[in-house]
Amino acid sequence: MMNRDYTVRAGVIRLERTRQRLSQQRLADRAGLSIGQISRIETGSIETPHFDTIEKLAWALELDADELYDVHLPTP
Repeated sequence: MMNRDYTVRAGVIRLERTRQRLSQQRLADRAGLSIGQISRIETGSIETPHFDTIEKLAWALELDADELYDVHLPTP
């Protein structure tokens, strides 16, 4: 499995989705993703989705992609 140096901010996705009164299905439709992907990202089952997935979510939620992930820098 590939080690990725970022994680997605699932809480931000869930919070923004509910703030916009979107169901998981509606967000999935907007982003071109499956409802299963949305659910797994929001629950933390998928911690490191591909950058294109983050971009799709950001576009669907009208956010900057930088708001949706945390970058983990290596410690020296």
